[in-house]
Amino acid sequence: MEFKDYYKTLGVERDATQDDIKKAYRQLARKFHPDINKEADAEAKFKEIGEAYEALGTAEKRAAYDQLGKDWKAGQEFKPPPNWDAGFEYSGAPGGGDFSDFFSSIFGGARGERAGRSGRAHTAFHMRGEDHHAAIVIDLRDALDGATRTITLRIPDMDEGGHVLVRDKNLTVQIPKGVTEGQSIRLKGQGSPGMGEAPAGDLYLEIRFKPDPLYRVVGKDLYLDLPVTLWEAALGASVKMPTPSGAIMLKVPAGSAYGRELRIRGRGIPAAEPGDLYAVLKIVWPPATDEKARKIYEEMAKELAFDPRAGLGV
Repeated sequence: MEFKDYYKTLGVERDATQDDIKKAYRQLARKFHPDINKEADAEAKFKEIGEAYEALGTAEKRAAYDQLGKDWKAGQEFKPPPNWDAGFEYSGAPGGGDFSDFFSSIFGGARGERAGRSGRAHTAFHMRGEDHHAAIVIDLRDALDGATRTITLRIPDMDEGGHVLVRDKNLTVQIPKGVTEGQSIRLKGQGSPGMGEAPAGDLYLEIRFKPDPLYRVVGKDLYLDLPVTLWEAALGASVKMPTPSGAIMLKVPAGSAYGRELRIRGRGIPAAEPGDLYAVLKIVWPPATDEKARKIYEEMAKELAFDPRAGLGV
């Protein structure tokens, strides 16, 4: 997938004002509208222009795109860095659209539609404020135990000259025990102000986890790579392993193979039905770095007569 330079698509500079972007969009949309322009590529060009304006036409999406785009050039092979957009606040309900894979890769998921697409009657005197959405990245431990954290969101805005700027907003957030990745925390009244006497919208924070040094997270389940020796896997053993609630002794059955998963029920992310913890066995061999170790391996090679490739037919 290639990076798209939306500024180039609209023919404007990166420091263009929002009015400049709107003007360029209107001119190009009129020029390439399929009802007017009968050239073969007019419809495709019209869609590209619309997608570029969708990304740059609001301060919210433009600020996020600018944050990402400063390190990429048009046509360069592109993959969004993990959690690059965490902390950016968007208005509106999550939504998609008939856009390219590139657009969806950066604005998919908890992304706001433009206010003009919300379908609300903007002429109404009393109107509830729009909901806002943002992604936050937390430690796994916060989800296991619950926590109170102060987070900083980046709120796109425009200065008097029509240029996009970003200001910080600090919020104190209660992370509930047992929250899972992808779940949203609702902060009532932290969205856009309402019109007239209508209430403000809400802010929804989509939870993402930082990589944990011990555990991998799959839904409510946790996975831990557990090193065991060759003889522990072959003969069976009780080994000490960590869990989120403290160390336990785990029974490794005799004859366990590399990669075998042993389930510890209820030791995953807590919930009404808690997740499980899986110990993934990783067999570790002592290095043959001294004479004694080498002799042991040589004796094993002679006495065991084991061929791990016997089933390959070679």
